[in-house]
Amino acid sequence: MSALDDALALTARWCAIPSHAGDPASQMRQARELRSWLSGELGAALLSSSPSETEPAPVIHARIDSGLARTVLLYNMYDVMPATPEGWLRDPWAGGIADMPGIGRAFVARGAENNKGPLAGMLIALRDLKRSGRLRVNVEILLDGQEERASPALRRWLAAPDCPLRPSVGALFPSFCEYGGGPPRLYLGFSGMAKGRLEVAAGGWGGPARAIHSSNAPWIANPARVLVDVLARIGGPETGELAQIDLDADAARVVAALARDFDPAAELRFRHAACFARPRYGCFDPEALLRHVLTTASFNIATLATDPVAGDAVIPAAATAAFDLRAPPSLAPDALVAGIRDLLAAEPAFAGAALCVDDSYPGARVLESAAGVRALHDAYAGGPAPQVWPWAIGAAPAYAFGRHTESFLIGGSGRGGNAHGVNEFLHIEGFGRFIASVSAWIQGMAA
Repeated sequence: MSALDDALALTARWCAIPSHAGDPASQMRQARELRSWLSGELGAALLSSSPSETEPAPVIHARIDSGLARTVLLYNMYDVMPATPEGWLRDPWAGGIADMPGIGRAFVARGAENNKGPLAGMLIALRDLKRSGRLRVNVEILLDGQEERASPALRRWLAAPDCPLRPSVGALFPSFCEYGGGPPRLYLGFSGMAKGRLEVAAGGWGGPARAIHSSNAPWIANPARVLVDVLARIGGPETGELAQIDLDADAARVVAALARDFDPAAELRFRHAACFARPRYGCFDPEALLRHVLTTASFNIATLATDPVAGDAVIPAAATAAFDLRAPPSLAPDALVAGIRDLLAAEPAFAGAALCVDDSYPGARVLESAAGVRALHDAYAGGPAPQVWPWAIGAAPAYAFGRHTESFLIGGSGRGGNAHGVNEFLHIEGFGRFIASVSAWIQGMAA
């Protein structure tokens, strides 16, 4: 069998395991399978796990020690989001091949793109390099079982004074980076994030202890109404814009180069959107759009709910908005959260509102001269030139790797899509390119 066939078979096997936070038994099963594969198929030494081997979703640490001067770090994740079968071309927990309009032959399953397909391809690339004698670096392998929950165990493990991770010249988070089928992207950093809930519940300030008839609206406060009023005061309209930064000279140079080939219409198709938010940020001016999205911190409302959920003509007893806040690397999410707390404290009308932060971490970035960047450029050779971004608009705990490696990058050829959504997929033809690009990066880091 070819490397592509092996990687597809491994992806299908692992996508059949619903390793999301709501299914601890499946997370434990996935962790066991990974340890078994790393030891048996890859011949890697299994080292410490965190929190422990009996926890559902530990950090898995393995090592290939080739006795060489250089060490690289490969990071990936094995947790996924939940899924139900409605609307899927294939059962999300069985997976299968489908011809997707405008995409082609694809493997469809929960985790196919995010991130069990890339995880399987990364490990197959590493296995084949080792078996062929072309692996000329030591490799530290870290597999995260809590990435969808902001990686708390991983961050604690990396911060521990006795963390057994060996220093490396560069780290890669292999992923499908041909977003929307366009040129591969190369991110020089990541945004920071905070996520949690904004809650308004009845209490001494007002509101009913349980749902009551809505005819009482003129004289009994409505927690849902208060929640809406609070949300209207947090950030700007439509996008929840909180703050902006100025691009430094290095980031401005990267953005100007990126804008030359950036296609706003293609980005809208990729994002399944008809237009950009108001104001139009220079309509379809690529550099204006990129500057705005990269320099803006925003407060996104992910869900809105009341208690009771399906009330009719009632004043609910409580209302909740789940949020995720993202900020460019130079803006501290904790400072933005503190500003929201100050707003709540200053308004007597918001006395019933409570901001609950589940987790937060800062962004991080490197320069183009950082270790690993040139090797990733070269790994894309033979295809379209990569789009280089000064940082990703998405968040990842790259900051936590700072004391262990000179750079932390996300990269890889290949296309996937619909992560967290219906019909998550990986493009099969592009999967072969992905495996080749990961192999090329590892070999390039030995140079």
